[in-house]
Amino acid sequence: MENIWTEEFPVRTWDVDRTGRLHAAAAFNYFQEIAGNHAEALGVGKAPLAATGHAWILSRMTAVILRRSGWGETLNARTWPRGTDRLFAVRDYELLDSDSEIVGRGRSGWIVLDTQKMRPVRPGFLTDSIPLNEGRDAVPDGIGSLESFPDLEPVGSRDSAYSDIDYNGHVNNARYVQWIQDALPREALENSAGYRIDVNYLSEVKPGASVDFFCGQRKRTGNDGAEYSFYAFEGRHRDGGQPSFRAEIRLF
Repeated sequence: MENIWTEEFPVRTWDVDRTGRLHAAAAFNYFQEIAGNHAEALGVGKAPLAATGHAWILSRMTAVILRRSGWGETLNARTWPRGTDRLFAVRDYELLDSDSEIVGRGRSGWIVLDTQKMRPVRPGFLTDSIPLNEGRDAVPDGIGSLESFPDLEPVGSRDSAYSDIDYNGHVNNARYVQWIQDALPREALENSAGYRIDVNYLSEVKPGASVDFFCGQRKRTGNDGAEYSFYAFEGRHRDGGQPSFRAEIRLF
């Protein structure tokens, strides 16, 4: 049993913005890919779960990119299970460059869904047999519940299209990050050396569904007592106004 799973990812042309540096959606794609591969190796991947009437659903994700790697670099990605937190199966990530320097970290919270009842179930029946990796925390304060800001400004909309939909029949988690990137000020993203992005996935977006985007800059005092600014972002289903996701992005 592999406690820590490792893969290499070349930074391709489609993983970078026009500055030639890694964009946020690419990091989410790396984390998604390596998580799925490790779950398969541990015997708790998509097919074994489907056979028992269950499925993994990504509920929360945090990515902290300390340095935006450039096109042509090769990143060493590694991931490991990090136990459970209530209904969440927690998984952590790191991205390392060719000098073995950590350039990114991540944490994700997954829910096990009963596909017959369409309800989450406690993940212990799966996670009890896989390593906990206690004390090995990539983002200890990651995957928190994000605040709802009612006074955000409209910044656009999106009709979910063919290329947004994954094999689960809904918008892929990394696509939400692409939508967020496209709705934020381009100069702010291009001038950033790194970022932290937290996403809560609240309700799935099906093919052809319309989502309206709302955004605003806010300030908060961190655990160290220092004030920082961030973008608060929310996507809402046009049909009914139900939130589909919330996100917070801090650029640095």
